[in-house]
Amino acid sequence: MLFTFNIKYLLIALVLITVSTNSMATEEIFARTPEDTIQVRTLPAARLMATSSSGSYFQNSGSLFGRLFNFIRDNDVSMTVPVEGNLSRAEMRFYIGQSDKRSLPNTDEVRVIDVPERKVVSMGATGSYSEENINDVYIKLEKWLASQSEWIADGSPYAVFWNGPMTLWLFKHFEVHIPVKNNVQ
Repeated sequence: MLFTFNIKYLLIALVLITVSTNSMATEEIFARTPEDTIQVRTLPAARLMATSSSGSYFQNSGSLFGRLFNFIRDNDVSMTVPVEGNLSRAEMRFYIGQSDKRSLPNTDEVRVIDVPERKVVSMGATGSYSEENINDVYIKLEKWLASQSEWIADGSPYAVFWNGPMTLWLFKHFEVHIPVKNNVQ
């Protein structure tokens, strides 16, 4: 009886944590890449908020997130997913949803940018948003690119994060994207 009682409350707690952390953002800008799947996809044109600093993304992600969160709060912008993190420099980007297509100001710390439709090769994964996990997926994508001849890299890789910081690591979904172009000979 005690064991059943504890399991019931554990399951309720896990459901509440999952629901509350996944409901923070209301709009998904594009569909997730399934776990352990590599896809060449076309991402839609979009407006993003971006901030950057010197150093490593993984060393600065907390301060980058804070700047963007403050911008969202100060400008009454809706939270969306995913969030992008550039792997070659300390830069984080939040998408601006369809309901917030009004003019937003650039600040000393945050700039608003428009990006065109773009082609990427992506791979989905689950687990903590650690540098090791992101690099493991990036290496798999690089191997995939080297194993075929239709697509070539056309930009810097970046990570795509789908869950908030309070989500348990086993429920977190992330992707790595590498911009690509067709290898027309």
